[in-house]
Amino acid sequence: MRNQMDSTAYFGRTALRAAAFSALIAGLAYAVFFVVQPGNPVATLAPAEAQAAKSTTGAMAVGAVTGLPLPRFVSLKSDLVNVRRGAGTEHDVVWAYHRTGLPVEIIAEWDNWRRIRDADGADGWVFHRLLGGKRTALVAPWSTEAVLPLRQDDAADAAVAAQLQPKVLANVSACTGEWCRIYGTGFDGWIQQDLLFGVYPGEQFD
Repeated sequence: MRNQMDSTAYFGRTALRAAAFSALIAGLAYAVFFVVQPGNPVATLAPAEAQAAKSTTGAMAVGAVTGLPLPRFVSLKSDLVNVRRGAGTEHDVVWAYHRTGLPVEIIAEWDNWRRIRDADGADGWVFHRLLGGKRTALVAPWSTEAVLPLRQDDAADAAVAAQLQPKVLANVSACTGEWCRIYGTGFDGWIQQDLLFGVYPGEQFD
């Protein structure tokens, strides 16, 4: 069994033990720094290290409560989101997220509770008001590449606007089905859509 405390640090997720509910450690797991190389206006953003697996989506279903598609991507609205074993406060908290804006998938609905799954494949139940529709994404959390190019336009031959390390958290403003425009502190540009956890292949919006 994996150690959730160690293997999921970049999600801002802390596992809870029965004897340690009162010792929940809050804080940002994403330690991001910004570097401008001399003579080259390219930004490098580095989050904390961790393992992740790319999420996939199958046939479209509809949530029994909201009527919205399942699965669907949302983001965390709070820097403290408790995840429970089941849909209700009577169920144990198994871990907590400490990163506002983190993208997660809603994969099931029950009353005021939503079952979510993160980029690591971990899933559990959270209260619906802790989730929002703002679209965000993690840059290729499954990648072993040192950096990935962010381009000035939605084309493979467009000039490079920045170099982003895997697991950088970004806001998503538009997707064409092949490219997405993302932005954050010190960067703004286009990246291949299949390099993001937080949008589905072929999904389009603006």
